[in-house]
Amino acid sequence: MKPTDFINRLDHDKITATIAAAEARTSGEIRVMVTRKAAPEPVTRAEQEFARLGMAATAERNGVLIFVAPASQTFAVIGDHGVHRECGPAFWTELAAAMTEDFKAGDHTAAIIKGITRAGDLLATRFPRRQDDKNELSDQVVTD
Repeated sequence: MKPTDFINRLDHDKITATIAAAEARTSGEIRVMVTRKAAPEPVTRAEQEFARLGMAATAERNGVLIFVAPASQTFAVIGDHGVHRECGPAFWTELAAAMTEDFKAGDHTAAIIKGITRAGDLLATRFPRRQDDKNELSDQVVTD
């Protein structure tokens, strides 16, 4: 599938609503980025996009990026220092495995929603929402 077709078939409204619902329970920030370019090393590219999107600027260093590169059929889910410290590597492995099932089945929106939901559950447990919490980053899907 061409990257543009992949992007156009995603349910952007549902993804954005899922991010908003997850963030309503946490001070953490979740972003989704889909690139039209191949990313044979998705973690490296996700780290670059994490920085470019200003995700390291969150107050508690608790941002999570779901990065998808349909041209190379790769993806990565990465978290900032605060999140990684709280969840450890096993969480990322389990989350990626759960998303992979839906990606392989061709249900790309479901794969992304599953990643958002599981990341949101972790963030809500480790970084509960405070009364003075502000949405620091956009909930919209980022594409390039």
